Amino acid sequence: MNRLNPRIRLLWIVRSLITAAVLAGIAFGVGRVVDPAWLPAWTPAAVFLAFGGLGVALAVLRYRAWRYEVREDSLYLERGVFTKVRTVVPFVRIQHVDTSRSPTERLVGLSSTVVYTAGSRGADVSVPGLTPGDADDLRERLKRLAIRSEGEDAV
Repeated sequence: MNRLNPRIRLLWIVRSLITAAVLAGIAFGVGRVVDPAWLPAWTPAAVFLAFGGLGVALAVLRYRAWRYEVREDSLYLERGVFTKVRTVVPFVRIQHVDTSRSPTERLVGLSSTVVYTAGSRGADVSVPGLTPGDADDLRERLKRLAIRSEGEDAV
């Protein structure tokens, strides 16, 4: 089983701290409007620490739970902190494969590989937290395996 690049934890932690800062800002704004006796001055700091701490813990647990493997006939993904999700994508169902790099991923030098499958709307899976080279290699490998399985599955 392959693990994600450890830098993805940094990305997830920064995203959770930004969310915590926004929530603390909202708490500060509410504190300026309502009666100070009802909402103490330390509330924004408590909100930031609570949500920031929870976000950091979840980022670490999420990283530990994320695994993927290219098997003989499929791509296998395992992820989830509270709800464990195991996904098997048969190569014969792959329509196309992309690599993507969001601005935040570029900041930490990471990419994602997105696999689009035949099926219902939203039937795609993403493998985040790969170096650009690993993402390109995974994309090319899945493309070759999908083309090969198409020929084997032909009637």
